[in-house]
Amino acid sequence: QVQLVESGGGLVQAGDSLRLSCAVSGRTFSSYAMGWFRPAPGKEREFVAAISRSGGSPYYADSVKGRFTISRDNAKNTVYLQMNSLKPEDTAVYYCAASSGVPTTKPYNYEHWGQGTQVTVSS
Repeated sequence: QVQLVESGGGLVQAGDSLRLSCAVSGRTFSSYAMGWFRPAPGKEREFVAAISRSGGSPYYADSVKGRFTISRDNAKNTVYLQMNSLKPEDTAVYYCAASSGVPTTKPYNYEHWGQGTQVTVSS
């Protein structure tokens, strides 16, 4: 059984940085594309960033492009989300997800999900 555990969330001020981590266990990590999502008004989960199995071809939602960086360390079975220049509108629970297919922006393409980590950005 695949398990995903997020960490690294917290309360920060606008302009600060945070790095989220998602540790994956239970199957070969490198067989999964990985994504980060967060809830948004009118959507169950909004796409934030995704990365391929090898770590290439990362891509981002327009709202975070240039501020967030997704990366992975297949030796450590971990995917990261470096969040810089945080804004109050980034406040959300952040979920990591694993897909046995290609990385996409669609939550329904991801079979496994973590429990989420809260990020709160004060103005």
